[in-house]
Amino acid sequence: MAATANLSTLSSSSTLSKPISKNPSFSLNPSQKAAFPLPKTLPKPSSFPCNHVPYTQKPQFTTCSKNPISDFFSANKSDPEDGFLSFFSDDDDKPREECGVVGIFGDPEASRLCYLALHALQHRGQEGAGIVAVNNDVLQSVTGVGLVSEVFNESKLDQLPGEMAIGHVRYSTAGASMLKNVQPFVAGYRFGSVGVAHNGNLVNYKELREMLEDNGSIFNTSSDTEVVLHLIAISKARPFFMRIVDACEKLEGAYSMVFVTKDKLVAVRDPYGFRPLVMGRRSNGAVVFASETCALDLIEATYEREVYPGEVLVVDKKDGVQSLCLMRHPEPKQCIFEHIYFSLPNSVVFGRSVYESRHRFGEILATEAPVECDVVIAVPDSGVVAALGYAAKAGVPFQQGLIRSHYVGRTFIEPSQKIRDFGVKLKLSPVRGVLEGKRVVVVDDSIVRGTTSSKIVRLLKEAGAKEVHMRIASPPIIGSCYYGVDTPSSEELISNRMSVEEIREFIGCDSLAFLPFDSLKKMLGSDNPNFCYACFSGNYPVKPREKKAKVKRVGDFLDDGLNGPIDAIDGGWVKGPQNLDFEKEDEALVPESAEQH
Repeated sequence: MAATANLSTLSSSSTLSKPISKNPSFSLNPSQKAAFPLPKTLPKPSSFPCNHVPYTQKPQFTTCSKNPISDFFSANKSDPEDGFLSFFSDDDDKPREECGVVGIFGDPEASRLCYLALHALQHRGQEGAGIVAVNNDVLQSVTGVGLVSEVFNESKLDQLPGEMAIGHVRYSTAGASMLKNVQPFVAGYRFGSVGVAHNGNLVNYKELREMLEDNGSIFNTSSDTEVVLHLIAISKARPFFMRIVDACEKLEGAYSMVFVTKDKLVAVRDPYGFRPLVMGRRSNGAVVFASETCALDLIEATYEREVYPGEVLVVDKKDGVQSLCLMRHPEPKQCIFEHIYFSLPNSVVFGRSVYESRHRFGEILATEAPVECDVVIAVPDSGVVAALGYAAKAGVPFQQGLIRSHYVGRTFIEPSQKIRDFGVKLKLSPVRGVLEGKRVVVVDDSIVRGTTSSKIVRLLKEAGAKEVHMRIASPPIIGSCYYGVDTPSSEELISNRMSVEEIREFIGCDSLAFLPFDSLKKMLGSDNPNFCYACFSGNYPVKPREKKAKVKRVGDFLDDGLNGPIDAIDGGWVKGPQNLDFEKEDEALVPESAEQH
C-alpha cells in the first residue's frame, strides 16, 4: 500500500486577530409474549485532580470550558462500481470509532513498539496508519493508507530510529482515505518541529481555520487536527509545552492527543474526557500513552492510570513526568459505547474492565428478559462476551452458531445473479448443527439501522433455527453522537422511529429485548454520572447551540481530503435531529467540522 516519509512545514504567522475564545425495552411476538514517578492508583472520577486540585507542584492553568459538540455522519454509500459490494454498507451496520493513538518515550526501539501498539489498536481504525519518530532532534515520519501491516515493513521501520515516537491508526468516514490526511502530522516552525496524533473532533474547526487563514496560515489538509499545529506555531507562550496548553485552550470538542518534539512527549485529554487515553510504563522505565490498555499489554507495559480529563502530561529526560491542568470541569462525560462496542474486551477503559462490563450486560439481559431456549449464540465478535454472560446466568449452553470470516476485504466481486444478503453471508456463516430445530437466543451489542439484524435473523432461520430471540446488550439508540463517533442521523436510527415491538416485526425475530437503560446505570454504580448516555436518552451533556444543527452525510465526497474552500461542502449537509433535548433559547450556529478522526 502507499506509504511516504515526509516532513511538512508551517510558517509562524502573527497572532490571531481576536481570542477564540420511550418505549419498553422488551418485546415478544403475539404467540409468546519505575524510571519516572507515576501515580500507581486511579482515583474515582469525582476526585480527578483536574476537576479540583492538581496533584503536582506544577502551576495550574484554567480556562472556561466551552461546549464540546461534534458533527455526526450518516449512512455510508455503497461502492459506485456495479458488481462490487462495498463494506461501507448496511451490512456493516455499527457505529465506528474514529482512530487510536500511541506515544512512547525513553525506549531505544520506540518506533517498533509503536508499530506493535498500533497493531493492537487496529480495531479502532483500518484505513490509514502512521508513525513519527525523533532521532538526533529530527522528526521523521512514515504514513500510509491501509492496515498497519500493509503500511509498515522492516525497511520502513529502519527509517524511524530514536527513543521517542507517536503513532496513529485512522478510520476514514468517506469513500476514499487520502494519504495527506493520514496522521500523525508533522510541522516545522521557527523554534523547531512538532508532531501530533489526535483522536476526537474539534467542533470550532471552521471558525479557527478561517481566522488562521485570515492571518496568513496555509493549510495542506482538510483535517481539523492541522488547526492545532497552526495554533502552536503562532503561540507566544513559553516554554514549549505552554504553547500546547495555549492552543488547547482555544479548542472546543472531544480530543485525546499525543505530541512529540525534539525532546518532549506530551499527552492531552479534553476536559470532558469523551475519548479514552491511558498511561503505562515498561520495565526499562519507558513511558507509554495509548487509547486502550490492550496496546500496553502487547508491548509489555504496565498500566498506571488514565490521563485525567483536562490534564496535560509532559515527559522529558530532565523532569520526568510533569502534570498540569488544562481546564476544570465538574464531572467527566466518558463515552459508554467504549464498553458496549468500541474497545477490545481485554482492555481497561475509564478504569473499568471492558470484559466484565459486557459479561454483566449479558447477565442483566438473562435476568430481566428471560426466554425458553436451547442454545445461546453471539453475533461475533463484539457480542460474544455478553452472550457468555447471558448463557451463564440462564444456565443454557453457549455455542458458536455464527462463524465470522476474518478474510473479507473492503470490496468483493458479486456474481451477476444476485445473492440475497450477500454482504452478511460473506462475513457470517451459520452452523446448521448448532441451530437446526433449536430455540436460539442470539446476542448482539447494538442495533443501529436494523438492516443487518434482519438479515442475521433470516440467515439463522434458513439454517433451521426453530425460534430466534434477539437480545441486545445496550439500550435502544435514539440519538446521534455529537462527540466524535461516526453514527447515522437520528432519522436513520431504527429505535428513534419504531417501538420495540415494531422493530421486532421489522427484524423478523420471535422476541426482542434491549438492555434496560436504568439497569445499565445501576450496574455502573457510583461511576454512573461520569458517562455520556446521549445516544440512549437524547439528553446531551453539552447541548448543541441550535436545534437545526447540521450533520455531514458520509459518502457524498469520495475525496475526504477536500481541495476547495470549506463552503464547497455545503451540498453535503442536512438538517440534524429536531426532536431531542436542545435548549430553545440557544440559537447560535453550530460550527461545521470538515472531518472526524
